[in-house]
Amino acid sequence: MTSKWNYQSPTNEQLLKRDELSRKFILSPAVCLLLVQRGIMEEKEVQQFFNPHLKDLHDPFALPDMPVAVRRLEKALGNKEKILVYGDYDVDGTTAVALVYKFLEQFCLKSKLDYYIPDRSDEGSGISVQGIDYAHENGIKLIIALDCGIKAKDVIEYAATLGIDIIVCDHHMPDEELPPALAVVDAKRADSIYPYEHLSGCGVGFKFMQAFALNNGIEFSTLKNLLDLCAVSIASDIVPITGENRVLAAYGLKQLNQNPSKGLKGIIDVCGLTGREITMSDIVFKIGPRINASGRMMNGKEAVDLLLAKDLKSAREKSENIDQYNDDRRELDKKTTDEAYTIIEQNPYLADGKIIMVFNREWHKGVIGIVASRLTEKYYKPAIVLTESNGFISGSARSITGFDIYAAIESAKDLLENFGGHTFAVGVTIREENLELFKDRLEAYADEFMIAEQMTQKLDIDAALSFNEINNKLVFDLKRMNPYGPDNQKPVFCSFGVRDAGGSKLVGKELEHIKLELVDDSSENVMQAIAFGMSNFYDDMKAGRSFDICYTIEENNYNNTTTIQLMIIDIRIHPVNTPP
Repeated sequence: MTSKWNYQSPTNEQLLKRDELSRKFILSPAVCLLLVQRGIMEEKEVQQFFNPHLKDLHDPFALPDMPVAVRRLEKALGNKEKILVYGDYDVDGTTAVALVYKFLEQFCLKSKLDYYIPDRSDEGSGISVQGIDYAHENGIKLIIALDCGIKAKDVIEYAATLGIDIIVCDHHMPDEELPPALAVVDAKRADSIYPYEHLSGCGVGFKFMQAFALNNGIEFSTLKNLLDLCAVSIASDIVPITGENRVLAAYGLKQLNQNPSKGLKGIIDVCGLTGREITMSDIVFKIGPRINASGRMMNGKEAVDLLLAKDLKSAREKSENIDQYNDDRRELDKKTTDEAYTIIEQNPYLADGKIIMVFNREWHKGVIGIVASRLTEKYYKPAIVLTESNGFISGSARSITGFDIYAAIESAKDLLENFGGHTFAVGVTIREENLELFKDRLEAYADEFMIAEQMTQKLDIDAALSFNEINNKLVFDLKRMNPYGPDNQKPVFCSFGVRDAGGSKLVGKELEHIKLELVDDSSENVMQAIAFGMSNFYDDMKAGRSFDICYTIEENNYNNTTTIQLMIIDIRIHPVNTPP
């Protein structure tokens, strides 16, 4: 690894506040320092952080247009109108559709409720003309659009000509001019007074159902068992795990572990997660990708079918199908990524600029976002991967810390047919003849707003620890900081001047990993650690050289015994004859 270690020693003020919190709440000093660094310093803030509670959810009627949305839904249910729940094909969209559909099916006939997921290849993301036509052909007069719609001005105008009302429940950035929907429920609206703007698309759908329940005297318990879907969307859509999201994620994880829906239980089983505590990381790397694979490889409607499954037998059958899609997606992802690397290696000028852009009209649209992420990781520059779709060039962009790719692409929106997303991930549609000018405009924007330091990958370190500070109390307190995610990342620690205790050894089929036994000067504690893919450091360690380590702290469960294990992220060997 070649990252620059970004570690700042705590200030005296931070240390004083750390000690104050440690005394008051009987917490490990290291955890209290983490709280201080994350701006959690007042007694009420600490209590809410460690004890997220549903009573801390905000009033859903504070969201823009929520009263209008609730009244229209009540009218539709009262008049027995047909309702279409419409959502995007990714995890956030499909979980949002499943949540709203599951809630509403309690209050209307099955024949009056339907759901629709656009086909990624034929329709693209968001509200499509085909989706509106489907609604019209089926006599639907109300569409609830989830995780999409904020930029669908023309399509919503078309729906109005057919007498179809649309309620937009979105969390993406709106344009200056809002779409002409009956209601636009989005906390990112310029006129929004809602106290939290980082809800997922599924979270906005949940708030809509919460408002409907409040207005109609429906017990909150009818909503509470849907929070497992919220947790899956929050983890998968990489939204901040703060404020209201932290509450929804905490309760959703509890639901996911104790009594998940049949559909999610099916996925848990095929993931191999049965019988163990499921974390946000498990959702990000195991559950979410399988739900996503349906929309990437086939049609996201299959994911909703699974999430709405009524029995475990059908849930397991559908989960196995989606698991196969995920295997297919992985193979296609690797093939496409390798092809993208080859293009760049054969045309090195592509990586010379501040933004990497590659195009192959044969690539599968379902994996280009993943490939863009791979390029960003490898070259540590924003990357845009493009393919051909329905006569246009369609692409996905991913960015690096500190550079707003959404703003960059928005600066060239006059060249685009469509775009949408957020700071780190954007989807674009463009005519092929505009590609070169589009790249030039993005490079000009990057020249103005990106500095060289942003293109050096940093490894952010929260705190330095001596081995005498690493104990069961610290591990217990760290677990209380869950759920982890953006803006509440799993803490990364470092320790300086550590040495091999004598028992370190190479492991793995090709001896590519190091199983470490380490000591430092603070105590006689021998710390167990694992360093994956870092065998190149082994000889220096066994030669007695001291070194610094950067790591996370985990629990290792083996043979019914739980021990503390450091998961090594990076190693810095000290020069010869340099004191620790």
